[in-house]
Order: sequence, then structure tokens, then C-alpha cells
Amino acid sequence: MKKIISIAIFLSSLVMAKESDNNLVSHAELGYVNTQGTSTTTAISLDAKAKKGWNQHVFELMLDGQYSTNKNVENKNKYYTELSYDYDVTETFSFGYLVGYKEDKFSSFDYQFYTGPSAKHKLFKTEEHKLTLEGNILYAKDKRADVNYDAFGNEIPYPYTGNIASTDIGGTRAYASYRAKALYEKNIVENLKFTQELSYRSEFFDVSNFFVYSKTAFTNKITDILSAGVSYKIDYVNLPTRDTQRGDRTFTANLIMDF
Repeated sequence: MKKIISIAIFLSSLVMAKESDNNLVSHAELGYVNTQGTSTTTAISLDAKAKKGWNQHVFELMLDGQYSTNKNVENKNKYYTELSYDYDVTETFSFGYLVGYKEDKFSSFDYQFYTGPSAKHKLFKTEEHKLTLEGNILYAKDKRADVNYDAFGNEIPYPYTGNIASTDIGGTRAYASYRAKALYEKNIVENLKFTQELSYRSEFFDVSNFFVYSKTAFTNKITDILSAGVSYKIDYVNLPTRDTQRGDRTFTANLIMDF
């Protein structure tokens, strides 16, 4: 008999805040899937944020990771993280700084790093709608992954299950870039919320070298503690360094906990 155990837990909106400028807000989405029977798979995902503010200063740390195996062989191993600082000039406008790092074992890059100043504008914020726009000027650095070959000249992809006969060492490329980002939130009805995050990062002097990230999510509140949610993520690379898939799409359905 095929046995499937699927657990998806969101540790969402853990808010420890008082009516003062000092507050800590954390948000975590944790998903786990294990399948036994005709196939053997394990998958885990984590999408977490922590935000700390005092007076006009705000720090935010974000981590998004995914890992999965099929018959104990990796088929996904990726994560990216960002640390940002914002100084609120007004209630709707702020300057800041961003540091980002991404690693994906199944892409054509060992890692991608980017950092630089930012400007953020809360275009509008009402009980029904919220829209925040952000722009960054960045220094970016990409490390291309090594390419391994067997004795017949065929490429051996990660996780390198074949016998490696030769290796082409991947190089490192640094360049100036920019990023535009938008975050939109809408309360559709009292207990149903829609969220759309979209970012576009591109090199200044080679516009064909760009990266797109999108996250679309719906959250339906069931009780004061429990909610149900679905999300769809797109992670797109326009110029992979070798013949790999440009886009990575992930759909998740989750149980959400708020406390």
C-alpha cells in the first residue's frame, strides 16, 4: 500500500510588539512532505522573515530555502537570504542598504551575491490595499559552477553520481546591476488575503543578463490560530551559464498557524 504523509506548517506572524518604536516581528513558513511506496521522496521548504525596528531604524532578515530527495538522491537544494536596513525619512519613504546571497546546487551558478543602497516608497497603505515599491543600485558577483565530464565527454550533473574524468573550473564575474521590487497586499474579504511579490534584477551594461522572482499567495483565516494558504513561486534566470532550465516553479498548499 502506498503511504503518503504530507505535513505543511506555517509558523506565521509571530509578533512580539508593544505600542512603542521597539518591536520584533517574525514570520515563518515551514513545509514537509514524505512519500513511501511506489516512490520514495522527501521535501522540505522554509520561508522565514524577522524584522526589528526602533525609532526610524528597521532591520529585516529573510531566508527562503528548498530541499528534496527522490530515492535518497538530491533533486533540489537551493536557498537565498537577504539582510536589509532601512532608515525612515518620512512615514512613506526610506533609504537603506541591502545584502543578498543565493545558492542553488542544480543551477549553473555555485552562488550569486549582490549588495548596495536602496530606496523604498510606500505608495499607499489602507485597510484594504498596501503597495510598497523599492529600487536598488547593486554590486553583483556570480560564481559559475564547475562542469564535470565522464570518460566519454558527457556532462555529469549534480549530485555527481557518475565517475568524473575531467572538470572545467567555473569562473567568477562581477558587474554593476540594479533591482526593482514591488510588494502588494489586498484584503479581499475579512478573512481572505492576497499577496504578490515581484522583483527584477538586471545588469546595467548587458540587459539580457537578468533575474526575476515572483511569489503569489492566498491566505484564508479559519480561526484565530489556524489559516489555510497556497503560494506559487517563480525563480527565473535569463542567461544560465550552461544548458540548464531557466525557470524554477514551486507550488505549495499549507496549514498556517498564527500566534
